[in-house]
Amino acid sequence: MPTLRDIQADLERLWPARGAEPWDASGLIAGDPDRPVTAIHLAVDAVPDTAAEAVQLGADLLVTHHPLLLRGVTTIAESTYKGRVLGTLIRGGCALLAAHTNADVVARGTSAVLAQRLGLTSLSPIEPPQDPEQPETGIGRVGDLAEPIALGVLARRLVDALPATASGARVAGEWDRPVRRVAVCAGAGDSLLRASAVLDADVYVTSDLRHHPASEFREQSTLAGGPALIDISHWAAEWLWLDVAAADLREATGLPVTVSDLRTDPWDFAVLPSTQPLDE
Repeated sequence: MPTLRDIQADLERLWPARGAEPWDASGLIAGDPDRPVTAIHLAVDAVPDTAAEAVQLGADLLVTHHPLLLRGVTTIAESTYKGRVLGTLIRGGCALLAAHTNADVVARGTSAVLAQRLGLTSLSPIEPPQDPEQPETGIGRVGDLAEPIALGVLARRLVDALPATASGARVAGEWDRPVRRVAVCAGAGDSLLRASAVLDADVYVTSDLRHHPASEFREQSTLAGGPALIDISHWAAEWLWLDVAAADLREATGLPVTVSDLRTDPWDFAVLPSTQPLDE
């Protein structure tokens, strides 16, 4: 029976820690490295519901994409959600481990999976890899569709490929604008808005775009003929990776691996403008 330490070694081969950003907090968050692991559960976020789900399924390890303790905390009292997560897992005998930016940059990482679901080919990273000997690694991906399609059609393809969320897809650009070269960054990607690979694309797909960076990018693109923008759910974009990660984990560990279908996107519903007067 493999121990948690053994599983950590398997994960290190899949998603090497050297690929993580300096500010990241990937790795083991809670658990005894010498305890045996019989089953693994995967989720994007460590929240009370996914922790309870992992325990209910009998998992000994919950692997999430997002680190629970990325920013410092001063308490893990169970009146806080982070304390509730850790308390639930510890009582249930389930360890917690995060594979975050180190799982973004690999060849079968979050952005690569999103790009492949869109049918992009000839993929390359948006930013050069940290390790020149691993040219297939790096942040984001850029590639080409088999033939140009309308921007609105690409947005619809995204919405259909992703799990349903309240936000759907927000688009900056004309519906019928032809696009072929597509840059993608699963998760928050406004730090790449000025990357040359993004600026050379016809459209950039990412998440968590704020007003001012998006507005400046849109206006400059309008003026100089730059890319369109598509903003999608952060959770949904990275959820697509879980099935691929589960398959890799099953092969690496020989253990049963389950994937959470719980929606941990923070938004529950959207209210759109209406031509009808609201009832008072």
